[in-house]
Amino acid sequence: MKEFLVELTTTVPEGTDPAEVDRRRAAEAVRAGELAEDGHLVRLWRPAGELRSIGLWRAADESELYGRVLGTLPLWPWMSSVVTALESHPNDPGRTVFAG
Repeated sequence: MKEFLVELTTTVPEGTDPAEVDRRRAAEAVRAGELAEDGHLVRLWRPAGELRSIGLWRAADESELYGRVLGTLPLWPWMSSVVTALESHPNDPGRTVFAG
């Protein structure tokens, strides 16, 4: 699998019922856990004081990342994303053998 740095920003549409927001956020937590178990979601951070997330994700390619991973997130229809494909750096102190 290849690795991707993904920045996600969620914007809830104006007028959305708060109960729907709560339902989707709860479902998002469940789906994130499933994706982590499957090896697709490796790490997830929230920059201090900001309402966006930055994550390390894995997928076979960018098509799978969008179609079978990110696209399955319950909040995806409300998200914008910036995706950067990653490759191992020869001087990475945490480098492991990774087929990318």
